[in-house]
Amino acid sequence: MFKSRLKLLAKGFCIGSADVVPGVSGGTMAFILGIYPQLINAIKSFDSEWLRMIVSFNLRGIINRPHFEFLIPLGIGAVTALLFFTRVVPLPTLIRTQPEIIYGLFFGLVLGSIVLLFRHLGLHLLLKRVLFLILGILFGGFVVTMVPASTPDDAWFIFLCGAVAISAMILPGISGSFILLMLKKYAYIFNAIGHFDFSIILPFILGIITGIIIFSRLLSYVLKRFYQQTILFITGLLFASLYVIWPFQTRLYELVRNKERLVSSVPCIPEGFSNQVFISIVMMIIGLALVIILDRYSEDAVSIGN
Repeated sequence: MFKSRLKLLAKGFCIGSADVVPGVSGGTMAFILGIYPQLINAIKSFDSEWLRMIVSFNLRGIINRPHFEFLIPLGIGAVTALLFFTRVVPLPTLIRTQPEIIYGLFFGLVLGSIVLLFRHLGLHLLLKRVLFLILGILFGGFVVTMVPASTPDDAWFIFLCGAVAISAMILPGISGSFILLMLKKYAYIFNAIGHFDFSIILPFILGIITGIIIFSRLLSYVLKRFYQQTILFITGLLFASLYVIWPFQTRLYELVRNKERLVSSVPCIPEGFSNQVFISIVMMIIGLALVIILDRYSEDAVSIGN
């Protein structure tokens, strides 16, 4: 029991680490670690039946129905990572000052997960359902190459932003913060949170709650009914996300509350072979190796089947 909770703490730490990096979603890391379906079902456990238990003061049901044994250690690990990589090791700062190195690691992690998924799928299943892989690549490519547009500041749109952003964060391969950037609401919402503007924060939070309730159930349904097709589609999303995570990019930053925030990023090829490029490649290899090691020793490795 202690060992399984310790493993969940470690996996939660990995998920929290991913959430700190723009362009990488916690859903991606959960998928790499083999706990993605379990995470979706755990979120789904906060349902209408649980709300009825709260209203009727059914304490045993309130405690036992949600998957707290899974979510609590995972959540503690994620929060620990967020604090560690913002207070102890300033990862947001390192992303701006050493982006090639940080993104190199995450590029290796995502690339490794794609390679292993292809291996688990097998050539027969891959060819049989390749359409879903292509659809995932096309959809992911469309999202990550969207051009920011002017959008309204109305409460209904802020609500929509919250729902879409949290849905994207749950879905592997797409970052919720990246979606907010595309919707031109990253700075707007970040400023509102910093200044406690509840006229903006409230509809955004309501959107997040709605997105979690609806999207987690939708994902749970499609994973249960169309598991192989969904895994292939998600693999396509991961493949498309490599465009954003590629460590060598021309990046544009915007000043938000006296802090630089990533606004756009376009992949490029390094002009020469410098120490920075060498270290980035080493980090890619480390990320790739870590995924292979996790796959070999994890009891939760994704099983696709034939």
